[in-house]
Amino acid sequence: MLFFEWSFILSLITFATTMTGTPGPNNLMVTASGANFGYRRTVPHMLGIGSGLVSMILLVAGGLGVIFTQFPVLHDALRWLGSGYLLYLAWKIGSSSSGLAETEQEAKPMSFMAAAIFQYVNPKAWMMSVTAISTFTFTGELYWYSVAAIATIFFLVCYPCVSLWAGFGIFIRRWLAQAKTRRIFNGLMGVLTAACVVMIWQ
Repeated sequence: MLFFEWSFILSLITFATTMTGTPGPNNLMVTASGANFGYRRTVPHMLGIGSGLVSMILLVAGGLGVIFTQFPVLHDALRWLGSGYLLYLAWKIGSSSSGLAETEQEAKPMSFMAAAIFQYVNPKAWMMSVTAISTFTFTGELYWYSVAAIATIFFLVCYPCVSLWAGFGIFIRRWLAQAKTRRIFNGLMGVLTAACVVMIWQ
């Protein structure tokens, strides 16, 4: 069947890798989580991202994307909601505890469910889902087969891509033992997360 052709699979893998591996709110937050909490405690966050994306792809395939096209005000409302929540997360990251031991004991990484739900206020995730469905699905009886292929590949590609960002956070963790350095790092991650709001409205 057409959707199993290598050209389709490779194109979809390339698209999914580019979308989930490039800088954005998810990867910036995963980097901060890796640096502050380590890899193991960041795993639920990363799995939540992939699961949220898959559920969103299925909803868009089921017709939610058409609703946004017919009622643009709903999409605009989502952008405002997502922008506000991103600014809140940026503040939480930027103002997090400065000491490594204090951070690990008092703060908590994002949970699986919170990360999954976050995708619904993450404009980049909506863009990924809508573009994937509009570009890579086939018509007729192959439609849901291609949707299943898209959802599967996105889930499989997403985890290693966000893991690289978590790994980067873990790599620089050794330089963040001092409170001052950690404050600077968390502040930078907060600023970069807030900067994503500017990208949303361009």
